[in-house]
Amino acid sequence: MQATRIIVLRHGETAWNHDTRIQGHTDIDLNDTGRWQAAQLGKALADEPLDAVYASDLKRAYATGQAVAQAQGLTVQAEPGLRERCFGALEGLTWLEIETQHPEHAAAWRTRVPEWAPPGGGESLAVLRERIIATLNAIATRHPDQQVAVVAHGGVLDIIYRAATGLDLQAPRSWLLKNAAINRVLWTPQSLTLVGWGDVAHLEAEAAPLDEQTT
Repeated sequence: MQATRIIVLRHGETAWNHDTRIQGHTDIDLNDTGRWQAAQLGKALADEPLDAVYASDLKRAYATGQAVAQAQGLTVQAEPGLRERCFGALEGLTWLEIETQHPEHAAAWRTRVPEWAPPGGGESLAVLRERIIATLNAIATRHPDQQVAVVAHGGVLDIIYRAATGLDLQAPRSWLLKNAAINRVLWTPQSLTLVGWGDVAHLEAEAAPLDEQTT
């Protein structure tokens, strides 16, 4: 059976993560904690048999992917199809600002309406799912019987988790999407299966930079 093992990673922390601002396609770089988290990921996966590392081309994911790839002597491959969901005019706002300034959009977002798209050219959940699954399938088919790392974003990981567990787009989320956690899925042409999720042992072994720690 043709199978591809995929280690799915969310990028390290950014200043906008810290401030609970919606990032989407806005190209925010890692903060000090995020760079530390990326380095910890590289160390944690250094002995894993990786054949390739793919990352969203947005800075926060690409820099995280570089840390993983460099520890393996590989070069990270930029993949725009792994970008976060586009949130259009809502990018840069906090959740509180969205709820205050755009209550009708906040309600649609909160209830996970699959066809709702953020104003200003944002993506719906249905469109996001189609993009992410197509991108993951394309990556996996290049690496039969191999293991690859995929570095992306919270919204991307949410779609992958749902696909691997058979949950629909509107099912309440009960799983974590932590920055720089290690998650594992198994891809075959017939299915995507969850192997492990939310491993943060590598982030608990040492303390993050004090000036950027979040509460």
